This record gives sequence, C-alpha cells and structure tokens, in this order.
Amino acid sequence: MVSQGTALEAIARRPADFLRSGWPWRSLVYLLASVVPGVCAVAAGMLGAATLVVVGVVVAVLAVPLAGRFERWRLRLVDDRAVVASGGRELGLGALALLVLWWIDLVVVGFTIGGPVVLVLSPVVQPDPGPGAAGSVIGILLLPVAVYTITAWAGARGVVTRSILAPRDSELEEVLRSRARLVDAYELERRRIERDLHDGAQQRLVALSMKLGMARLDLPGQELVAEAHEEAKLALTELRELIRGVHSRVLTDRGLPAAIRDLAGRSPVPIDVEVDIPDRLGQDVEVAAYYVVSEALTNVAKHSGATKAEIMGHVEKRRLVLEIRDDGNGGATPAGGLTGLADRVSVVDGRLSLSSPTGGPTLVRVEIPCA
Repeated sequence: MVSQGTALEAIARRPADFLRSGWPWRSLVYLLASVVPGVCAVAAGMLGAATLVVVGVVVAVLAVPLAGRFERWRLRLVDDRAVVASGGRELGLGALALLVLWWIDLVVVGFTIGGPVVLVLSPVVQPDPGPGAAGSVIGILLLPVAVYTITAWAGARGVVTRSILAPRDSELEEVLRSRARLVDAYELERRRIERDLHDGAQQRLVALSMKLGMARLDLPGQELVAEAHEEAKLALTELRELIRGVHSRVLTDRGLPAAIRDLAGRSPVPIDVEVDIPDRLGQDVEVAAYYVVSEALTNVAKHSGATKAEIMGHVEKRRLVLEIRDDGNGGATPAGGLTGLADRVSVVDGRLSLSSPTGGPTLVRVEIPCA
C-alpha cells in the first residue's frame, strides 16, 4: 500500500486501513532515527568533558548544519509534502534537535514500546505462569495503542519540524507566487492565440469574403455565391467576437476605460459608464479588472433580467475600485462564474465582493492595489 499525505492524516483513517498501512513503521523509523543526532550530541559532550570545552563546542557547531539537513531529510518519512526552507531555519532546527528533540523521541519510543513488550515477555521472566500469561495478553492488547501513540507523536513532531523549516506564511507566499506565474502564463497564451487568430484565420476570412463579394458582382443572380458571401461575413463577425473575447486589443492599445466602454457598447443591456482612471495601470491589474467587468456584464445579459446597469470606476488611495450594478432580479451567487474571477483578483492582491439579495439590485465590487 502506498502511503501519501502525513502521519496525522493517516491516523484519521479507519483502524483497519491505518494498521495495514506503512505509517506505523515509518513513524517508528522516524523516531528511532533520533539516535543519529543523539550520538552526535553525546560525542560532543564527552569530547568537551575529556579534553577542552572548546573542542566539544567546535564539534557541536559542525554538527548543527548536518543535523538540520538530516531533520529535513527524514521529515519525508512522516510528511510526503515538499518543504522549502532557508539555511538559517535549518541551523535552528539542527541546534534544537541536538539539544532537546532527540532524547524526547527516544524516551517516547522507550516507554511506549517498552511497556507492552515487557508485558508480552512476562511469562518468560515470571516463574508463576498465571500472572505471566495475563500480563502477556494485556501486552498484546496494548500494542495497537502503542502503534497509535508512536504515530501520533511522530506526526506532531513532523508538524513542529515543518513549522520551523517553512512557516505557513512562507508556504502561502510560495502558493501565491506559483498561482501568479500560472496566471501570467495563461495570459501570454491568450495573447498568442489572439495574435494567431487575428493575423491568420481572420485575414484569410477577410480575403475570402472580398473574393466572394467580387464573384457576386461578376455573377449576379447566383444565389449560392450570395449565400456563401453572407456566410463568410457572418463567420468573420463571429471570429472577431471570439478574438475580442480571447484578448482585448482595445485594452492593450488604449487602456482600461476604453476597454470597459467597448464592453458596455456591445452589451444588449443599456450600460451607463462612469470610469475616471487618468493613467494607465499595471498590465496585470488592467487584465484582471477587464475580465471581471466582462464576466459581470455577461451575467447581467444572460441571467439577471435587468433593464439597465452601470459601471463606476476610480482610483482611490492607490487602489482601483470598480462597481458593476444592475436592476435585475438578484439572487446571484459566486458559483455563477465569479469564483474564478475572485481567484484572478486575489492573485494581484485584490478582493471581489458580491451583493445580490433576492429581488435585486446586484452589485459586484472590485478593489485592486495599483500603486
């Protein structure tokens, strides 16, 4: 059976699944591995006592980075997740392992395993077979308890080690950076697709439409040519809409206010736009805000039943504030398409809020830092 996750997560499984898994053995090996830093600590102490204290200190100092690296390596026994840590944190963990953690691990193993083992072997060490047999039975019954205790301490020990090596804040920052990289890669791919469609398929459709138009003039009365011409123009229109949805050329060339007005002008619902953004914002900010407005207007047109809507935007205290309000039926939920937009906004340290009581109105508000 392949073990994945952490030792503490394994304990929460069904007892039969847990006891059959490799986690108890991995946890025992993890704790017994404390013999290594223990030997280093004892050796440093003995050298310091037998010779000069300086020698013991030097040995201990040399052992600290190795102990920290060893702690990081053996963490994989009880925690399969990757960990990113700085050298300074490894040094701190190494010093803690040499001074305290190693003997706590061995004491826990000694008391947890030693008690049941002594009881199991009681018929051998006791001449009276009656109490010895009873003790053996009790020892066997205590073995599962010992297994859970060992795994629980190893899991808790792993949590302590991980918290020292990589605090939650650093892991969160790494997740945010990773998500930002994914969004950037996604946006670059969108631009590439838009460029390929604009310079390739669209130009071919334009040429085809022009040739069919000329053929229609040369062959009046040919209904098939006329139908083909109309179909080509329709395909060209749909392709342009698709390109605009993949990536807004207006946004790239003229900025966010012009792109928002372009979206509002193409909406089937009348939209009032009051956007006062005098300067260009960062590309990531403009892209995130644009797609929030685009998705919000799509929801207005398809689901709200609104007769009108308005978009208001300005920069306040180095934050871009956008509000999209409609007079529709309300009852909108984040699951209606705004969850992904909230994720996109969070990548640029912004936040998205939704207010949509039953009966309306619906308000989508976005705040994005743009210093």
